[in-house]
Amino acid sequence: MPVMSDRWIRRMALEHRMIEPFVEQQRREGVISYGVSSYGYDARVADEFKIFTNVDSAIVDPKAFSQRSFVDRKADAIIIPPNSFALGHTVEYFRIPRDIIVICLGKSTYARCGIIVNVTPLEPEWEGQVTIEISNTTPLPAKIYAGEGICQFLFLQGAEPCEVSYAERAGKYMGQRGVALPRL
Repeated sequence: MPVMSDRWIRRMALEHRMIEPFVEQQRREGVISYGVSSYGYDARVADEFKIFTNVDSAIVDPKAFSQRSFVDRKADAIIIPPNSFALGHTVEYFRIPRDIIVICLGKSTYARCGIIVNVTPLEPEWEGQVTIEISNTTPLPAKIYAGEGICQFLFLQGAEPCEVSYAERAGKYMGQRGVALPRL
């Protein structure tokens, strides 16, 4: 599976609206970098977060998810408590081509601070803003900056288009905007 280059990403974003809004060059001055990189795209985290808390002694259950599990924050930066996590979403809206699957890795700046980013693969013909799990693995509070880079997406091209795409399966997270909580 070849990894797609910066030229391919630019072409797909500009001609086919694969990433909107799209930043053609990597921006890094005074911020955690975002935009096109050599073989990927560094996405930004938006200013809407769900920070997990145990104030109400809720249980995190993917089959019966409780709103009591978190507090909502809209801010330029948030603090994630020690050994906790938050959900955010990308500023960017993605439209994935049928012959592409996308994997995500956290930014090294955050990783070096004990912040782990988790995103499931973006499947062929999926579209939406990406929900991002941001884990603070440290015993200290951790600061996350909205509007700056949070993770890098790598675009892998299959040898041929998939037989059944995410859109054709009517995937439950299709077209999501904002933070999408677990669904059955």
